[in-house]
Amino acid sequence: MRWEQLLLDDAFTGGALAWVPGRTPHVGQLVYPVGGALDKLYFQEVNLTPNGDPQALGDPGHIQLRGPVRQVVTRTVQGECESLGYFPPLRLRPWLACCLTGPASLYPSALLAVRSDYHCALWKVSKQGHPAPLQVLQVGKGATGISLSPHLPGELAVCSRSGTVCLWTPQDGLQQVYKDPETLVFWDPSPWRWADFTAHPRVLTVGDRTGVKMIDTKGPPGCGLLLFRGGAEASCQKGERVLLTQYLGKCGPEPLLPTVHLICTQFSLYLMDERLPLVPMLKWDHGLPSAPLWAQLQPPPRPGHPQPLILGGQGGHLQLLHLTGEGASVPRLAGPPQSLPSSSDSLSAFPLLEPRSQWRLQERLKAPTIGLAATIPSSASKPVLSLFQLSAAGDVFYQRLHLQAEPGHHSRAPTASWTPQATACCSRWLKTLLEVPPTPPVWAAPTFSNRCLLNQVEPSKVEQKVPEGLRAAMAEGRLLQQRDLGSLPSAEPPPAPEPGPENELSARLEAAWEGRVAAWWEKQQGRSSGPRKPPKRHKRRTQLSSTFSSLSGRLDLSDATSPPHSPDRTSSEARPQPLATPPSQELTQELWAQGVPSERQQTLRDYMAKLPVQGDAPGEVSSSLSQSATPSWQQTLQGGATQLPPRRNPPRGAALPSSQTSSFQATPSRQQTPGLSGSQRHRKKPRMGF
Repeated sequence: MRWEQLLLDDAFTGGALAWVPGRTPHVGQLVYPVGGALDKLYFQEVNLTPNGDPQALGDPGHIQLRGPVRQVVTRTVQGECESLGYFPPLRLRPWLACCLTGPASLYPSALLAVRSDYHCALWKVSKQGHPAPLQVLQVGKGATGISLSPHLPGELAVCSRSGTVCLWTPQDGLQQVYKDPETLVFWDPSPWRWADFTAHPRVLTVGDRTGVKMIDTKGPPGCGLLLFRGGAEASCQKGERVLLTQYLGKCGPEPLLPTVHLICTQFSLYLMDERLPLVPMLKWDHGLPSAPLWAQLQPPPRPGHPQPLILGGQGGHLQLLHLTGEGASVPRLAGPPQSLPSSSDSLSAFPLLEPRSQWRLQERLKAPTIGLAATIPSSASKPVLSLFQLSAAGDVFYQRLHLQAEPGHHSRAPTASWTPQATACCSRWLKTLLEVPPTPPVWAAPTFSNRCLLNQVEPSKVEQKVPEGLRAAMAEGRLLQQRDLGSLPSAEPPPAPEPGPENELSARLEAAWEGRVAAWWEKQQGRSSGPRKPPKRHKRRTQLSSTFSSLSGRLDLSDATSPPHSPDRTSSEARPQPLATPPSQELTQELWAQGVPSERQQTLRDYMAKLPVQGDAPGEVSSSLSQSATPSWQQTLQGGATQLPPRRNPPRGAALPSSQTSSFQATPSRQQTPGLSGSQRHRKKPRMGF
């Protein structure tokens, strides 16, 4: 929402400046807010001279309010209006702090309605210029627009951000006639709503960013007819939104058409007829750089002359259009629109200043516009349009335009011309502006407590450290000087950097820069020759078969004898017997276990437990070795294959030849294992599956 307000501030839609006619055609009142918070309503009486600049008559009266003024609306009342009544100020709400009251007149010349953020008020202004308050209304959800009825004096239409439209009169009070929190045509996040009257007293127009709808206050809820819709019917552009809707049927004694409505978007201007909804009677691309939020349609200065329509943008840009159309003819433009000088274009009337003062003047003239008012004195010999603009800084700018009877396509755009009186007035205004010092930023004490910041420091010690000159300068709000600060403390050398982790590259570069590369290299060589940690030994994955082979090579089988085999011995050997590791093999295990990893020693111990005793035959030892070294799945395959022929044992008592004995003793078990399964195919020895 804040970003949308920076792009388009719709709080001042309709304008916060109004012209109230006075006792004579050339005298009236300008009603506008002033002050930093725009909470003071001024009533300045102005005299419009026929051939000169306007003159302010006396000091303005004011009403102090308790909220910013966003919109000011006036409506002239003809004849006696006793039905409005008069409510004394004591019955009003506290939103009105004080009021300028005079003798109550039963013949008021105008009604004045004011909209704030959450309040709306109604005054009646007599011909003598004294405002008398009628009633104050509080809007809880926030008011977005008010409109005075051209049919019934004192009746207002009020819109709120919640989508509620109410009719309000001082006699009958508040009456809700419409409520819809959703937009009319398509979804739009803006809560802006607007309401105005039509040619029928009981029919209203309700508008939002997507379209405008006509509703009957006496009909059932929800009924209505779309008057304008942002889309293909009106040839709208992408992203085009409604910014202002206004009823033009009651602008003077000779209105353009009693059923014509003005609808402004950021790109175009539309004239709609309530009898022909959704189809614009006139569309014109206004080309304003800023969003048009104000429109003023003035009555024709002479019979048969076109009606001037002034469009005002938020950036101070103005545009003048001439509308014509009498009787049943369709309204049309009498000539091309004319761009009027803005407030920033008046910079040429001021003398050249120094850069800082020139910048202040430019920023003051570029302040956004928040109000627009216009009037045409009826008794002037030549039709003159008096135009007033109100800026957010509180300045009121004025310009006079001489109207033409028949503006054509060859009419030139109006240019700014300065009279001596206008130049003198600008010089006085500039002098007053430069005498006022620029507003410094308002400093306020922090609302949080400083105990958490000074929990361990005594306030008296902190106050002693502050010089008295500094306190005086802060109290006076002037620029600090050297004498205010007192004697400055002596500058202490900066602390030495803490030594960080040693960096070899930085040390080498520093030594090379200082020319000590040789010493640095010798120092590094001395460090490298020192004791080093032994490298971590990587564990080797040793094959179980190679371990078994080394074990078989260490067994001493030379003393073993082969006793004669008998049937009883054979049968007893065939039966499984519990095996035991002899003491001689336990000593042998301690010898070979020194080079075996710890995770394999238990496996080898289990294997050594299955070895035969020292008195067994060498053949049995070799067979046991081969069987233990062969996996179970390989033994199963060997059992299913063709059985080997039985081995011939030498007869009992026969001795082996010496050549065979030596070869048998020298052959390790890994060479005898393939001999036992010589009929089978050679297989690769498997690894341990750890």
